Amino acid sequence: MHHVEIYDTTLRDGAQSEGVSFSVHDKLLITQKLDILGIHYIEGGWPGTNPKDDLYFEEVKKLHLKSAKPVAFGATRRANNRASDDPNLKALIAADTEVVTIFGKSWDFHVTEVLGVSLKKNLEMIADSVSYLRSKGKRVFFDAEHFFDGFLASPGYAIKTLQAAESAGAACLILCDTNGGTMPWQVEDVCRRVLEGVDKASVGIHTHNDGDVAVANALTAVRVGATQVQGTINGFGERCGNVNLCSVIAALNLKMNHKCIGSDQLKHLRAVSQFVSEVANLPHVKNQPYVGESAFAHKGGVHVHAVQKASASYEHVPPQKVGNRQRVLVSDYSGTRTLLEKAQLYGIALPAEAARALLKAVKEKEHQGYQFEGAEASFELMMKKATHQYKPSFDLIRFRVVVEKGAEHDRTEATVEVKVNGRIQHTAAVGNGPVNALDQALRRALIKFYPVLSEVKLIDYKVRVLTASDGTEAKVRVLIESGDGRRTWQTVGVSHNVIEASWQALVDSIDYKLNAF
Repeated sequence: MHHVEIYDTTLRDGAQSEGVSFSVHDKLLITQKLDILGIHYIEGGWPGTNPKDDLYFEEVKKLHLKSAKPVAFGATRRANNRASDDPNLKALIAADTEVVTIFGKSWDFHVTEVLGVSLKKNLEMIADSVSYLRSKGKRVFFDAEHFFDGFLASPGYAIKTLQAAESAGAACLILCDTNGGTMPWQVEDVCRRVLEGVDKASVGIHTHNDGDVAVANALTAVRVGATQVQGTINGFGERCGNVNLCSVIAALNLKMNHKCIGSDQLKHLRAVSQFVSEVANLPHVKNQPYVGESAFAHKGGVHVHAVQKASASYEHVPPQKVGNRQRVLVSDYSGTRTLLEKAQLYGIALPAEAARALLKAVKEKEHQGYQFEGAEASFELMMKKATHQYKPSFDLIRFRVVVEKGAEHDRTEATVEVKVNGRIQHTAAVGNGPVNALDQALRRALIKFYPVLSEVKLIDYKVRVLTASDGTEAKVRVLIESGDGRRTWQTVGVSHNVIEASWQALVDSIDYKLNAF
C-alpha cells in the first residue's frame, strides 16, 4: 500500500463537458465541497485565458480550506518566448497558488505536426517552463499530454519529455491518456517501464473515458505504482468524459486498501457527487456506481429476500460507507416478501393476506403503465389504503381545464370542485399551462383546510409516452417530484389524457403530505 493523492479537475477539465458551465460562485461552492471530501488538489482553471478563472483565483484565497490546495493550470512557454517573458507563465505566477500544473507535448506526432516545432525545441520548452516556475517558488506538476499514444509511437522520445520535466524540478509527472483509447494492459506495461526510469519525481495518471475503461486504467496505474490520480467528479469532461473520481476514490479506499481520503470523509462521497450534478444543472446519473440512486437498489424478489438476510449477498460494499443507502424497489417483479419488507421500512403493519392482494394490485397497475420504483410516495399510499390507514383529504366532484389560444394572448384556466370535510369548495385559477392551472386551483381549494400545503412545492414534472405507436392517442405516465423544504417525494399518474395523469400525480402528492406519519 502506498499513499495516493487525489487531484480534481472538475472546475477546468470537467467544465469542458457539453452542457456544463460553472460561474465563479459555482466553482467556489464546489471547491468547498471537495475540501470537505478530503481532495488533495483542486485545479481551479487556466488563469490568463478568461476573466472568470482570474477572478476564481482571487476569491479562492478567501476560503478557509482545511486540506485542499488550489492549483493553477497552464501550458509550457511558447516556442518563440523566453520563459520569463511568456504571458501564460506570468499568469500562472500571478494566480498565487502554491502548486501549478503545466502540460506539454509528449507525442512526437503532436510536436512536429500540431505544435510545429522540432523535437529538441519541445524538450527545451518543457525544461525552461518548469525551471522558471520552480525559480519562483512553485511546486510544479507536469501533465505529459498524449503520453500513451506518444509512448506507443516513440517510447524513447516520450520518456525524454518526462526526463526534461524531472531534471528541471517537476515534483510529479502525470501520464495523460488524452484521447482516452488506451487499454488497461497497455497502461500497466507503459507505467511499469516509466516507473523504472523515473528518479526523483512521483508519477501520476490522467485518463479519459473514450474507451470506457478510464477507471480501470487509473486503478491499474495505481496498482503499478502511480501515486496521484487526476479526474473529475461524476466523470464530467470533454467527449466521453474524464475518469470518474467517485468510482476511483471508493475503489482505492474499499477495494485496494489505499486510504486516499479518510473513512469519515468517504461518507460524503454521494452528497458531493449529487451537489456537483445539481450545480452543473444536470440530472444525477441513477446507475452510477457507488453514488447513484440505483447503486444499491434491489428489485427482484429473490434479490430482496437475500439482501435482507445478508446485504453482502447482492452488495459488493456497504452502501453507508460512501454515503449511500440500500433501497428495495416495488414492481411487477416483486414478491410478497418484498412488500412485507417495504411495509416494515415504512412502519406499516401489513398482514399476509393484504400483502397478496396488494401484490396483485401492483402487478395490474404496472401492466397499465404505472411505475412505482420512481414513485415510492404513490406506492406508500397504496399500502396505506390496503391496510385501511389512509385518510382521504378531499373528494373530487369535478374539474375542468380550458386552454384558450388567441392572436394576441394565451390563457389557461382550471376550475376545481371538491368536497372537504363535508363542505363543497369551488375554485378557479389561471396558470402557466394546464397542469400549473390545475395545481393552483386545487391548492386554492384546500389551503384553508390544510395550511401546511403552503410548504409544498413542485420540484420536477416529467411526462413519458408509453405507447408511442398510438400517436396522439397514446397513454402517458406522469412523474411528479414534490418537496416541503425538509424532504422530497415522488408520485405517479397514468392515463390516455395527460391532464388526468397529472391530476392523479398531483392528488397523490398532496395526500402523501397530509397522510405522512
